[in-house]
Amino acid sequence: MRYFIELSYRGTVYNGWQIQPNAPSVQQTLQEALSKMLRESVEVVGAGRTDTGVHARYYVAHFDCSTEIDDQEKFIYHLNSVLPFDIAVSRVRRVRDDAHARFDATEREYTYLITTVKDPFTLGNAWYYRYSTPLSVEAMNKAAEALLRHTDFTTFAKLNSNNSTNICHVSYAQWRATEQGFEFVIRSNRFLRNMIRALVGTMVDVGRGKISPEEFEQLIIARDLSLSSGSAPAEGLFLSNVKYSENIYL
Repeated sequence: MRYFIELSYRGTVYNGWQIQPNAPSVQQTLQEALSKMLRESVEVVGAGRTDTGVHARYYVAHFDCSTEIDDQEKFIYHLNSVLPFDIAVSRVRRVRDDAHARFDATEREYTYLITTVKDPFTLGNAWYYRYSTPLSVEAMNKAAEALLRHTDFTTFAKLNSNNSTNICHVSYAQWRATEQGFEFVIRSNRFLRNMIRALVGTMVDVGRGKISPEEFEQLIIARDLSLSSGSAPAEGLFLSNVKYSENIYL
């Protein structure tokens, strides 16, 4: 029987989602907890990678087990008791046996947070923007509009990522001002490794006036890895939603 498991996690102490040979990962931590709960070896497959230090407000993975989970609320309660405090499971749902957390995802949403206020309670959860130059949300949004006009994001891919394609279909990209800084939300069918952090770092340069929105669009068109600005810090990035067709659920 196959289940989708919905969870959130703070990625600060993990080397990303995916299992690493000599470093802690969210995937391994969850697998070990599920195996202990179900008393059988469990393999967890996630909706996608998140890099070292990146968080997830909402993440989906699937796993198979030989026994049905009858009381899901009780199961979640005990599973959360086994898991460390920085990983929290919110739901377990039975799905078709061929449902896949990664390949059946129709859209992924990421949120990036920037704070312009020194605040110890945002430490590790937002990029503290220390520069004296104010950011123009209007300029950053004009740059973000270009993301909807293009599909090849080679300029913002990570070197040697071995992607089968650098094509992504961005359906939404928007900056907004917040009480403490700025929030960027982006949705697409898929993302390249390090793509969002590279986009944010470059759009912040647009907001600072270092490059224009028109020049930003030319960077996309150039398809040149060397042209993007430095990547924004990992701690400001959150996977915030993953969508699926309802027909996979039982």
